[in-house]
Amino acid sequence: MQISAHPGGKRDRAPRSAATMGGVEFTLTDFRPADFETLWTIDQQCFPEGIAYSRRELNAYMRQSGSFTLVAESAKAQRKGLLPGGASRMIPTRVIAGFLVAAASRRGVGHVMTIDVLPEARRSGVGSKLLSAAEDRLRAAGCHLVYLETAVDNQAALAFYKRHQYFLVQTVPRYYANGVDALVLEKNLLSAAQAS
Repeated sequence: MQISAHPGGKRDRAPRSAATMGGVEFTLTDFRPADFETLWTIDQQCFPEGIAYSRRELNAYMRQSGSFTLVAESAKAQRKGLLPGGASRMIPTRVIAGFLVAAASRRGVGHVMTIDVLPEARRSGVGSKLLSAAEDRLRAAGCHLVYLETAVDNQAALAFYKRHQYFLVQTVPRYYANGVDALVLEKNLLSAAQAS
């Protein structure tokens, strides 16, 4: 399992929800094309070879019909020289902590293709905010169900999805290029919305 904007088409803007990551506030935004290499690099850090996407695969998922990519970013001040009079000038630098790619189908079923959060940003709520925002967007697009895949040996992901009310529906043998099986997990978006 492994986030996208509709090229050239009208799209909903991501809600700019704020949370904190290690004391640093972050917001969720829509993907910007200039972010692609950063997102691909994050994917390479988050998943082993055979599960991580190639540039071509990630690009294809992000451009798939009905897809969207949400990006978790923060702004960190960075010293950039001196102003006249000797005062320091601080310039904010955008830092991407993670992203999610998902798609809504015409059948009312959403698919989360990837959630990638940098190791140093994990356990800060970034993944939960990304997943919650994606579920809201899928629900708004008329999806009643969402599914995703994760490697059978990814215990951290399995615990994360269980906390978010995803349930196992099947195992797909040798799903990943490295031969690892995948677990397909689902969540009923309508019952989850009614429970909250």
